[in-house]
Amino acid sequence: MSLGDDHQSSGDYGGAGRTRLRLPEDEGGPRRGGRSSSRSLVTVVGVVVLLIAAIAFANRGGSDSASGEDGDGDKPKTSATAPSGTRPVQSGFAHDAQGAQSAAANYAVALGSDGMFDKARRHGIVSTVYAPDVAAARQTDLDGAYSSAKFLANIGLDKNGRAPAGQTFVSRVIPVGTKATKSSAEEATVEVWYTSLFGLSGGNSTNPVTESWYTTTYQLTWTNGDWKVTDFQQKDGPVPIGRDQRASTADDMTKAVEEYGGFTYAR
Repeated sequence: MSLGDDHQSSGDYGGAGRTRLRLPEDEGGPRRGGRSSSRSLVTVVGVVVLLIAAIAFANRGGSDSASGEDGDGDKPKTSATAPSGTRPVQSGFAHDAQGAQSAAANYAVALGSDGMFDKARRHGIVSTVYAPDVAAARQTDLDGAYSSAKFLANIGLDKNGRAPAGQTFVSRVIPVGTKATKSSAEEATVEVWYTSLFGLSGGNSTNPVTESWYTTTYQLTWTNGDWKVTDFQQKDGPVPIGRDQRASTADDMTKAVEEYGGFTYAR
């Protein structure tokens, strides 16, 4: 029920694909002795220098993106995620394998969003995501699927795709990673591994929000200066082993959905 897209920077998330973690020391374990005053001073100075550099970089990045005068003007523009969840679809991806992965991950976010259950928003998403020669046919298929009274009733929505009073409909895709299995100047095949949240949050919900894992393979074509979807296939998994965590209450889930906006740019 979700489609996919993603953006790769240099092959692995985080640059080299490795993350360093520092585990907390046991509370009852031995503590290190106090640092010398000179070492503390060096640490403070280092933090201040890093902070100043970060602020300068952020300010420079903001002015560059606003002016569009540097060499990055053709890259997708990004903005902070807001609870409103605006602009779920990005376009203008780089003409390379990295751009194809970015497109696939972000299109997956859009195609798996609750916007697909609203006719006007769905048409906008489909026309943005799909190549022109397949968009019309795909839109007809999706209109039939998302307008099915039986389908909507099974997930607890009315004929217009709206949740019952007092409940919140949740449909989100969160990309975990991408892989380009084929890439050329005109075509690309990208696999997007993601988790999705789907259901109704609320005290009387009979379809509570659940988590699922899928991998969708997208066939993309370079059309009119951007990557567009021509076809896709979806399969289950890989599915991680779940932790023994207590499920949140319906009220907590509703609050989280309302306060945490979905990502508008996957990577």
